[in-house]
Amino acid sequence: AAAPAAIAECAELAARCRAGDLGGYERLFALHGARMKNVARNLLGSPMDAEDAVRETFLKVQRSIASFRGQSSFVTWTYRILINTCYDARRSRKRKKEVANEDSEDSRRPEPRAPGAHPSLRMALERALATLTKHQRDVFLLYEVEGFHHAEIAGMLEITETASKNTLFQAKKNLRQVLEPPGGNSALGPR
Repeated sequence: AAAPAAIAECAELAARCRAGDLGGYERLFALHGARMKNVARNLLGSPMDAEDAVRETFLKVQRSIASFRGQSSFVTWTYRILINTCYDARRSRKRKKEVANEDSEDSRRPEPRAPGAHPSLRMALERALATLTKHQRDVFLLYEVEGFHHAEIAGMLEITETASKNTLFQAKKNLRQVLEPPGGNSALGPR
């Protein structure tokens, strides 16, 4: 559960944004912009696409603030818009890729790599993550990489908290099968 001060600040942000106060949006960006970019980069794989998704999210929040009813926290609602924007970008990219592949078989561009990791480890992790369903990958990245709690993920992905936990468990199980050498130990923790 969120602390009372965090809940009050979230409610204040919602009220300021609903009133059209630019300072409310600036505060929202100051508090969550970097994390939103990280989430979008993890979902989309590209820093440029992530920047576009965050920018589009803020435009959507501004256009639809009147529809915010407070059924979830304002911040969770904002992240839900971000995730939907990323899903839209994925679908758009997929359609463009399909059209480009029809035009030219040489149109594949390499996926961006995670900075700082050893190239072979990074490639192994990227291959392992690619074996997960999009839903499993999203829950795994939101929980393990971004540090969101299951309750927050549930609100963002419009699933139950139990579904988030079960999806994370299945994602880890699948990753363990891909990454763990036969009879060896995994870096994903105890079974």
